[in-house]
Amino acid sequence: AFKDAVTEANAFSFMGAYNKFRGEYLCENSYMLNDILRDEWGFEGIVISDWNAVHTSVNSLKSGLDIEMGTPKPFNEFFLADPLIDSVKAGKISESEVDVHVKRILQLMHTVKSMGGEDRKSGSINTEAHFQDAYDIAVESVVLLKNEKSLLPINTSGIKTVAVIGNNATKKNALGGYGAGVKTKREVTPLEGLKNRLPESITINYAEGYQERYAPKKEAIFGEVTQERAVSIDELDPKMLEEAMDAAKNSDVAIIFAGSNRDFETEASDRADLELPFGQVELIKKVLEVNPNTIVVMIGGAPFDLASIKEKSSALVWSWFNGSEGGNALADVLLGNVNPSGKLPWTMPKELNDSPAHATNSFPGDKVVSYDEGLLVGYRWFDTKNVEPLYPFGYGLSYTTFDIKNGRADKNQAYSEDETIYISVDVENTGNMDGKEVLQLYTTIKDSKVERAAQELKGFYKVLVNKGETKTVTVGIPVKELAYYNVEKKAWEVEAGTYDIKIGNSSRDIRTEVAIDIK
Repeated sequence: AFKDAVTEANAFSFMGAYNKFRGEYLCENSYMLNDILRDEWGFEGIVISDWNAVHTSVNSLKSGLDIEMGTPKPFNEFFLADPLIDSVKAGKISESEVDVHVKRILQLMHTVKSMGGEDRKSGSINTEAHFQDAYDIAVESVVLLKNEKSLLPINTSGIKTVAVIGNNATKKNALGGYGAGVKTKREVTPLEGLKNRLPESITINYAEGYQERYAPKKEAIFGEVTQERAVSIDELDPKMLEEAMDAAKNSDVAIIFAGSNRDFETEASDRADLELPFGQVELIKKVLEVNPNTIVVMIGGAPFDLASIKEKSSALVWSWFNGSEGGNALADVLLGNVNPSGKLPWTMPKELNDSPAHATNSFPGDKVVSYDEGLLVGYRWFDTKNVEPLYPFGYGLSYTTFDIKNGRADKNQAYSEDETIYISVDVENTGNMDGKEVLQLYTTIKDSKVERAAQELKGFYKVLVNKGETKTVTVGIPVKELAYYNVEKKAWEVEAGTYDIKIGNSSRDIRTEVAIDIK
């Protein structure tokens, strides 16, 4: 992805991270910034540091860093400010070496027309076209995890009341996330979305259910900066719990909006566990007891321990931090105006210890990061080690059903490294509603001479198929995408042999396979 950002997207800038690679900080890692980024990939833009991620003056500059950002020191005390001037005067680095970086910065300023003297076309923000894009993205991303007893889509003709429960029903997240906050003209919450979409004849009974409460804990981040860090208080308020149960009990359908938010799940904070905060598990359990027609909607960007909720609930939806139009998009999915077609971009483990990479295991506080997963990042670990997930990578249901069949390649002969493999497959909508399915193509090689994952995603395609219709979809996989990195040669290498291309709608639901040869 980083290489493609250079060679395909022509990125203007890269940011150096906080961590070390092979014992050197990435903002002063000449191998990564000079040898790989510039010499091998041909990058000509600037490298900027993450905030307070610089540790030296001369070494950082010589290693490829162009701009230093940081807090809380005065700008003149930055490593690339007065200390760099002192280093030039002391002969530790030449002015001509500094000029290289100055020219890069000036070149970028000229490219984006930020130096004045040229007409610069103004952009636009918060337009209706932008909000339409936000809606389209949000509605495509909603993931249906479970749907029993036909709870979804909600049949509005058969109900009079809907209970809406949870702090997340009214929580706005765009401005959260610390450095990732975005100011938007409007943000439609889940409750507002339901009010916008439900018929006026249906009454909404809202109850907050749980409080977003934190116990402050001082913790140093970004060098010497100390910030109040959030530690959730996971006890329910008895009165709020009672109000939530009453709302659910006195409604035809209940919807709980649970999960996290952009204050809890944020930059500069690693979760220590997968537990739902603020006492939400107890709240969900109590509401399900009084109203089995309860839909649980999770809002969040990363997995939680949902094992007990999956077992007890009949309908489970994952809705992310879906932006300014997220509430309208989610309401349209819940009401069946749109058929859900989102897929999980990560594996949801049954328990934390099933995953090799988490804060407690990977960096327990000894200043050493353990990359125990090696090459088996994400779903590759679960699939290769045969660890059963709660929900697999690529998983997502629909209100209709699909048959994926007849996988075939575009030729029977072996492929060479400069070719593209074209795989065709038939997708039949066997249900009663138009819908979109995401075809996922995973590859595996038989008898590889190097360590490899059991399978790797190499292509995907979302296709709209009307009910009763069959569509043929063709997806291309460049042979070069099958390469592995040869550490000894320091180069990507395509291994000759027989590969199986598996086509399905998740990493654990393969419907058809195609064998191809690489010469």
